[in-house]
Amino acid sequence: MSINEIRIGQYRFSKNLGNGSFGKVKMAFHDQTCHKVAIKILNKKKIRQYGVFEKVKRELKILRRFNNPHTIKLFEFIDTQSEIFMILEYAAGGELFDLIARRERLGEDEARKIIQQIISSIEYSHQDKIAHRDLKPENLLLDENLNIRLIDFGLANIMRDSIALKTACGSPNYAAPEVISGLAYGGAEVDVWSCGVILYAMVCGSLPFDDD
Repeated sequence: MSINEIRIGQYRFSKNLGNGSFGKVKMAFHDQTCHKVAIKILNKKKIRQYGVFEKVKRELKILRRFNNPHTIKLFEFIDTQSEIFMILEYAAGGELFDLIARRERLGEDEARKIIQQIISSIEYSHQDKIAHRDLKPENLLLDENLNIRLIDFGLANIMRDSIALKTACGSPNYAAPEVISGLAYGGAEVDVWSCGVILYAMVCGSLPFDDD
């Protein structure tokens, strides 16, 4: 089915929510319940071309088994010949990044609430031996009440006891020093570092380190 068509399965497409390198995200409504969802539409040819097919499979596997109020919910996915459709919880408040940009900085009470919810989501994933490895405000969505939904587990990896991770990944501004330096690292530790940078960005309106 082409993404230009007006529906997939039991969902009717509405407005476009965003575009990316491998597809787009559209708002949609369930036929029977009229429940609003976000559908991430991934072009299979492109994700194979850019070598991220395994990352997509990993994210689907993780989200299918996760059930945390501050992690985005995957209701189902539809696999067609040309596209993968991920039917996700709709977060009406947009990205945390945009909230910080509009406000310049957040009040301490609001920042405290948000960081507690981020930590709740990360603790849940760590208990399941999953390190996110790409925590940043762009990967944190907000619902209409400004409650957090963590997204994008494409760079996530399984943490094994006594085995360090080695892949350099994530966004440099939020990545721990050992990740940037190419050293072996613990998945939980680098996620906690990123949480600290996010908290600083929320209350100060800037990053703790410059690009140098």
